[in-house]
This record gives sequence, structure tokens and C-alpha cells, in this order.
Amino acid sequence: MTVVLIVDDSSIDRRLAAGLLGHAGDWTIQVAQDGGEALAIVAEQPPDIIVTDLQMPEVNGLELMTAVRNKFPQIPVILMTAQGSEEIAMEALRLGAASYVPKRILARELLPTVRRVLSQASEDRSQSALMHRLQHRRESYRVETDLSLMMALSKHLQQQLGEAWQLEKSARLRIGTALEEALLNAYYHGNLEVSSRLKEDDFALFYTTAEQRLQQSPYKERTVEVELILSSVTAAIIVRDEGPGFDPGTLPDPRDIENLDRPCGRGVMLMRSFMDDVQYNAAGNEVTLTKRRFAEIATTPAS
Repeated sequence: MTVVLIVDDSSIDRRLAAGLLGHAGDWTIQVAQDGGEALAIVAEQPPDIIVTDLQMPEVNGLELMTAVRNKFPQIPVILMTAQGSEEIAMEALRLGAASYVPKRILARELLPTVRRVLSQASEDRSQSALMHRLQHRRESYRVETDLSLMMALSKHLQQQLGEAWQLEKSARLRIGTALEEALLNAYYHGNLEVSSRLKEDDFALFYTTAEQRLQQSPYKERTVEVELILSSVTAAIIVRDEGPGFDPGTLPDPRDIENLDRPCGRGVMLMRSFMDDVQYNAAGNEVTLTKRRFAEIATTPAS
């Protein structure tokens, strides 16, 4: 049975919300008079959804929503807002609230809003359960040396992995950053053969050289191959360019304090920081980025 927790410091508004949602028939309605009491209820027996007033003493609705998102990200939170609190409600939506309903239209909008959010939450849980059963997904791309296409591919792969694993925004951004660095390395250093050391010596010349080589053979004919191999627990992204490669052993250690501000090796540092494993082939023209799903979930704070 669906459990709805209503949180409001006003006894009148609590009864009103409980009465409106009680018409659903098969829902169990719980109430709390403030955010602190609500957190205690959630810790003991998590509800399916929380409907909370925004402005309350002690722990307000925004603080309650943030605490629930940190510890119970699967529980959606809907805010009830009084006139004048719209700006705070917008901030709450940005931070992860599922929806909000102004109190002046509570009688008309609360029940359909809760139903919509519960339906979406159920779909999300089903999607997550389905992804636990994913055996294998494989996608392969061959992309011209075109920066806009590569960034579009990076965004696509980030979205595919994030949606399959139901990752938080911060986790998706970290994976996206690692992917972009791998693709940029393949673009500039692999196919166009522009050394990162040139960026240290002459920043403008680095990009001028890249632009020139986009019009020259053999650079302009080269492509980048990208492959995603995804299961319910691991993801491998392989990026292969058509350049001559390099000796991965010659990469400077970006963790060395002397190298922290150097462009050379920065991308590798970001890839190694945000992925669980980064391996180059012997030729140095292929890199495999590996991510383990539950390692990411264990270290990801709610956004």
C-alpha cells in the first residue's frame, strides 16, 4: 500500500492535505508537525512520497527535502508553498524536489500532482530494476575529426550511462568530464598530432596548428572509433584514434605537485580521478575507460 507522509506545522493545513489525499482510497496517510518529526518517521519506516510545507520552524521544507535526498534519494518530495515563497520553491526544484503546489490551489492540484509524481517514481524504480537485469549493451561509432560531433557523442554516452544506472547529476558530470578528455585527446593529440607541450609554450599556436591540420592530409581524413560496452554493473568506453600513437609510459605524473598546473597530462589525471580504471594499448592510440556502477553509487553524494 502506498504511504504518503504529510508535513506541516499548521494543524489546519495538515488536516486539509490529509483529507484531499485520503480520497485516493488505497493510500495510507501519515502526518508530522515539523521537519524533525518527519525525518524520524522516514528513518524508522520510509514512506513512498513526502508532501511538505515549505516554511516551518526548526527544519523547514527545503532542509527536509535536502536531508531526504541525501539519505533516501528514491523518495520524491513535493512542496506546498504559501504566497511569496515561489523563489525558494524554484531553488528547491533545482536541488531535487519532485514538484510543488501553491496552497491557494491545493484543493484542485494536490491529488493529481501526487498521482503524477508517484507514477513517475514507479516508472523510475521499474527502470532501475530492469537495468539490474541488463546483460549486455554495445554501441559502436566512427566519427570524423569534428569537434562538435565528438562533444555530441560525449553527451550521448554520458546520458546513456546515467539513465541506465539512474546516476545522480554529479556522477553524470564526472563521467562526462572523463569522456570529453578522452575524446579531446584523440582529436588534438591523436588524429591532429598537436603536442600538448605546444599548449604550454604557445597557447594560441596550439589551436592555430589544429585548425590548419583540419584542412591537411592525412589529418583531415582520420576518424575516431568509440565503443560503449555496458552491463548492469560495469561500463567500458573505448576511444581509438588513427594517429601514430605514443608511449603511455612517457606521460608526466599529473599528481606530482610540479605538474599540477601543466596542461600536459591534465586530461589523464581527470580520467583517472573520475573513472575506476584507465588503460592504454601498447601503441598509445587507444584508451579504455572503465566504470563500476556500485563504486560510483557508494561515493556519490546526492545533488
